Amino acid sequence: MQEEKKGHHLPDTADMKVIIRTDLGNIRTNNEDAGLFFRIADANITHQKGSILMVADGMGGHQAGEVASKMATEIISKEYFKTNGNGNIEKTLSKVFTLANKNILAAASTDGSKKGMGTTCTALIVAGNQVYYAHVGDSRAYVIKNKNIARITTDHTYVQELIKTGSITAAEAEKHPQRNILTNAMGTKPQIHIDIGKCDFSFEENDRLMICSDGLYEYLDDAEIAGIVNNSPLQEAAEQLIEEAKKRGGHDNITVVLAEKTGAAPSKPTKQTRDFVLPVTKEIDIP
Repeated sequence: MQEEKKGHHLPDTADMKVIIRTDLGNIRTNNEDAGLFFRIADANITHQKGSILMVADGMGGHQAGEVASKMATEIISKEYFKTNGNGNIEKTLSKVFTLANKNILAAASTDGSKKGMGTTCTALIVAGNQVYYAHVGDSRAYVIKNKNIARITTDHTYVQELIKTGSITAAEAEKHPQRNILTNAMGTKPQIHIDIGKCDFSFEENDRLMICSDGLYEYLDDAEIAGIVNNSPLQEAAEQLIEEAKKRGGHDNITVVLAEKTGAAPSKPTKQTRDFVLPVTKEIDIP
């Protein structure tokens, strides 16, 4: 069994800490997940467009899933800050998710080794106290606020459709043999459904956001996730979530992106940064 552990304790923004943790799990020999945090080293752009947190869970043979998830995170994170959405974050997210889908589908269609590849993709934009989301597939985004956990996203899966129609309950869905069948994924068809919106909560001091791949929530329910996230510092919480999923099976890659609103600037800026400088003059419009 091959083991891979990757973790990033990213530099604190003025009011937010971010941890990214990804792991092969116990069975897989390659990691098709991608986790990312992206912000621009320009206060004006950050004020306008915020920071982006993202998880993509790729699928496809011959390591093509890795290609799809990497394409999704790179295209969306970079184009989001370059795209002119006229100040409308939701419109910009729609444009860049559509662009990523188009590019992944093209790559899958023109390269036989990548045929059938695709990826989930879930992104959160943190702009001040506001949080926006864009979502395709079954990676999940959560908010943990006042010790309570709530899902921001809804899975695009076969069992979720059964829940909507009243055919099964949410509890039955957790053990359903077809619970991992996606009904929507990036790069699989020309037109995809993208859930996009602005969250109805304010992101305040000590609140936490989490995005994860299904390799985590396959083994831990929402209450268990909340228990770990509420009772540990950010980095320890990410580690504990990964290790608990592995103890219970770890049959898939596991990725967690955790962010905490700190309410204060860090006292010592970290030398290693993930800032990217993109001149405002290079903003583009995507039809």
